[in-house]
Amino acid sequence: MRKLSYFIAASIDGFIGAPGGEADFFTELVADDYLDYLKEECADTLPTPVRRALGVHDVPNSRYDTVIQGRASYDLALKADITSPYAHLREFVVSSSIQESPDPNVRILSGDVAAAVRELKKEEGLDIYLCGGAHLAGQLIDEVDELVIKTYPLVLGSGMPMFAAPFRVSAFSLDSVRSFGNDVVVRQYSRKG
Repeated sequence: MRKLSYFIAASIDGFIGAPGGEADFFTELVADDYLDYLKEECADTLPTPVRRALGVHDVPNSRYDTVIQGRASYDLALKADITSPYAHLREFVVSSSIQESPDPNVRILSGDVAAAVRELKKEEGLDIYLCGGAHLAGQLIDEVDELVIKTYPLVLGSGMPMFAAPFRVSAFSLDSVRSFGNDVVVRQYSRKG
């Protein structure tokens, strides 16, 4: 069965963006050996325009073949006139307000999103990349099989949490930790049980 992997950038204090959702302060730290890691091992997670700019647009998907993202995350691409930000993946956008997709590669999901993800997990293929944001991750917390947290050496003090969800405990096991010259640390966890 395919896994749902929440692959996310976060501050040391666990925020994935400013209170308004901005997160461009993270991209300033994407350089050197950390950039090499993203290009060589995580190219699937890079937006298609970024893949082109980095010269990895033709690298075959190795880890993910599907992406699911929330409306606010998708709006960032739409504001840049990009209707299919992950054209190299099968794209799903969760929204109750978008009635018709602006791009043939993007499918709109609404209603019981967790049930839709359970169906996607049953399909053959590579894993599913949960791109964000906080509200969608909160809706799917029980379906998340893996966390890949790219922790940037920044403290935000407040902002958008990794999961916008009611309090409850979900246990994960640490699988790996990698650190880079720019002080970014990537931790990978698997759901316990």
